[in-house]
Amino acid sequence: MPAHVIDSLFFRDLYGSAEMRAVFDDINLLQKWLDYEAALARAEAALGIVPPDAAEEITRKAHAALFNTDHIKQGVDKTVHPLVSLIWQLSELCEGGAGGYVHWGPTTQDVMDTALVLQIKEAYPIFERALDELVMALSALAQTYRDTPMAGRTHGQQALPITFGFKVAVWLSEVKRHRARLRDMKPRVLVGQFGGAVGTLASISEHGMEINRRLMEELELGVPDIAWHTARDRFAEFAGAVAMIVATMGKIAHEVIDLQKTEFGEVEEPFEMGKVGSSTMPQKRNPMLCEAILALARLTRHHATTAIDAMLHEHERDWSSFQMEWAYLPELCIMAHGAMTLTLRVISGLIVYPDNMMRNLQAGHGLLLAERVMLTLGKHIGRQHAHDIIYEAAMKAFEERTPFAAILKDDPRVTAHLSPDTIDALLDPVQYTGLSAAYVDRVVSGNE
Repeated sequence: MPAHVIDSLFFRDLYGSAEMRAVFDDINLLQKWLDYEAALARAEAALGIVPPDAAEEITRKAHAALFNTDHIKQGVDKTVHPLVSLIWQLSELCEGGAGGYVHWGPTTQDVMDTALVLQIKEAYPIFERALDELVMALSALAQTYRDTPMAGRTHGQQALPITFGFKVAVWLSEVKRHRARLRDMKPRVLVGQFGGAVGTLASISEHGMEINRRLMEELELGVPDIAWHTARDRFAEFAGAVAMIVATMGKIAHEVIDLQKTEFGEVEEPFEMGKVGSSTMPQKRNPMLCEAILALARLTRHHATTAIDAMLHEHERDWSSFQMEWAYLPELCIMAHGAMTLTLRVISGLIVYPDNMMRNLQAGHGLLLAERVMLTLGKHIGRQHAHDIIYEAAMKAFEERTPFAAILKDDPRVTAHLSPDTIDALLDPVQYTGLSAAYVDRVVSGNE
């Protein structure tokens, strides 16, 4: 029975996706091991090291469906070795003496490392498609609300007006950069491993480099310039980028949670009748999708640290480090895609309340536009002097709970230069969103 949330009968689709789970399924991993052994035999047959008929037989039998996984598991338990029981079984399945040519020249880590790279290769288009869909959804949302004013907030407090489209465009720009990072690192990450016992290919040194080239050609992976048994930067780079993607999903979710608070009411994650927020409070419309995304962001961020820790190796082999990757990389990828899938669901169905955004813009009774008044007054008396005057007026308005306009209109230092109509115009938040709309256009139309 499943003992982890990513495989749970009840929770697995909140913590991952069926598509990504299939990539890191044990049977798929088994097939990747066999793909390596078959590709190696074919590469060596092309150079006369393995008889062609033996390579053909190994390839015929290198199918996971032919293998007894219980026997592999028993072999792992008995030998405390992850691959030797597989090699035994493949050798026994092969007929005509072909089994004697199984696993000719590599070390176990070559197979294990390359299998994990092949799984990442299979995960790549899933991640890329999810990022493409997020870019499309965020672009549409940013354009729809390009000119919709809302309060921009810094330090948790209202600061200046922005548009909701501007906020979304910031998310969009970040997601585009993640897409570019994954694309740019692909040639560094999707590289196979073939080094033999200590990386020198001593057992087949005469043809080692050519076997390496042909093997990676068979597997459609990059050829390593040298064995990377103890150089785990490829996985660390990939894990860091994926963890960053999930962090962005978490940030978006957290923002939606904040803006969905009753006191704000500016946006709401998708809702349809039947979605229940509480087992005891019937009125609740909780941001439970966003909370699940944020939980995934918190659960996955430590994997970036684990990836860095796994770079610390001794000598030419250190299984105490590289075995960590068997655990953290599948979990990271599954949870990451789960977070991306949930975020796409949130963005695609996000409910936006422009009226509440406008209501909140007016909550400070004009204080949100203090900068605009200060700079306009500063044209007459200098910026710093204007700052001091407007600061006093703003603090008085806040402390006395008096509309900012009334305080300004009652201050002769202000009215000597600004008329009441000018003050009212300056305090219109819709007219002070800066380049919000222009930035939306720039991000939506630009390439990363």
